[in-house]
Amino acid sequence: MEAIEGPGEQSARLRRSLLEICLTPQNEFSRVTTRRLTGETKKFSQPFMNTPKPEFLPSIDQRSARYTRRNFLAGLAATLALGPDALGAVRRRLRIAALTTIYHKYSHSEHIVDRFLDGYGWEGQHHRPAMDVVSLYVEQVGDSDLSKERVRRHPHMKIYPTIAEALTQGGSSLAVDGVMLIGEHGKYPVNEKGQMLYPRYEYFKQLVDVYRKSGKTAPVFNDKHLSWNWDYAREMVHTAKEMGFGLMAGSSLPVTWRQPSQDLPWGAQVDEAVGIWGGGIDGGDIHAIEALQAIVERRRGGETGVRSVQALRGESFWQALESGSWQAGGWDSRLLEACLSRSNQLNPARPTYSHLRPTPEDLRRLAPDSYAYRFEYMDGLKASIIQFQAAPKQLLGGVVGDCSVAARLKGGELFSVLFYLPYYSMRNFFSPQVHHIESLFLTGKSPYPIERTLLTTGMTAIGIESLYQGQRRLETPHLAIRYQPTRKSTYWRT
Repeated sequence: MEAIEGPGEQSARLRRSLLEICLTPQNEFSRVTTRRLTGETKKFSQPFMNTPKPEFLPSIDQRSARYTRRNFLAGLAATLALGPDALGAVRRRLRIAALTTIYHKYSHSEHIVDRFLDGYGWEGQHHRPAMDVVSLYVEQVGDSDLSKERVRRHPHMKIYPTIAEALTQGGSSLAVDGVMLIGEHGKYPVNEKGQMLYPRYEYFKQLVDVYRKSGKTAPVFNDKHLSWNWDYAREMVHTAKEMGFGLMAGSSLPVTWRQPSQDLPWGAQVDEAVGIWGGGIDGGDIHAIEALQAIVERRRGGETGVRSVQALRGESFWQALESGSWQAGGWDSRLLEACLSRSNQLNPARPTYSHLRPTPEDLRRLAPDSYAYRFEYMDGLKASIIQFQAAPKQLLGGVVGDCSVAARLKGGELFSVLFYLPYYSMRNFFSPQVHHIESLFLTGKSPYPIERTLLTTGMTAIGIESLYQGQRRLETPHLAIRYQPTRKSTYWRT
């Protein structure tokens, strides 16, 4: 059996490697750095500066590989914060492209790209990523646009008129080491099902076209679900695997703080789960579904996929809520109570009370447009997403302003957790997501399986389809997606 190197041995090896690097002649530096830090290389069909190219390094051209000891040591501290998996990618600062639909205050582009430009608070320090956003594409520019101001303040970044030019930096070949695809916010069509037709797939297709023409790739982060269209999402994941580049996607909720700071015990047997949120067809659905999936995927046997779904709305929803159990057509009322009890933003059911448990009558009054999705998994797990949605323009409406998940384990024990969204003006729940994006770019690998977001994308789309088809129960053989999650928890802990 191969010996496992502990943290002490890793640190000692790193110190020895750094000493060797500092003593290495400059013209030999780039040749030996990665080998001495990791002890491994892999040969590729085309030479890279006449040395084998490490497996974990993103594709770069020969000109951009010229870096120095000073560059290396300057970026080392930030890289070490991402853990030992990132050590193999220590080198010159990576070049990142951001492809966005719009860039204004509180847009996802602002929350994510700004953290790469100016850093963010992390573990009691102001952390600055060891990489630079050098290319920016913004499709819709309005009066509230921030992109031009950001370019003036960060002259190393340039705005390009097309996706291809952003990826090639105006040249003929891929010139960046990582890509952020942020297709959220902006004015786009809404289809008859209520889905906003964000062009994530269209951006991805243009990105892949540049990859194919260049003969090289770079890892990609796709914000939120992969697409509103299941076939598009499946193609995106298949293409990434076929071409061999890392693909990360999803909501920020699975990686934000939790109250309490806990994860489902690894390998637990789970009978039923419930997640609650404040509504929002498609864009709001993916958050709640991803939060729930990040919990239940840790159950015994790993993820097996989803067998069927049924959406509920109107009187069907309220009958399900009052039924008190899955068998009676609803969900376990104890799980709903656990979720409501975890909320930090529970809307008072009565004006002079602050944290009263709402009755079914209160819930009807506060959130008359509520709906739910009931999912049956391949291994027998039952899960419900409950979206407490106020009526349009309803004053003082809504039930919760945050997301909670509860699960009933075999034997009857309950597990519950709040996905904490701290101080909304700062949107600090984007910080752990950005930290994971950094890891993707440094290692070339997503820190959690892309299959999670492929599954949740499909669950979101089929749930909406059930609503559209009059709340029909729909079989979902296409969602028989099996995967093993990472055993190590990926949510924000401090």
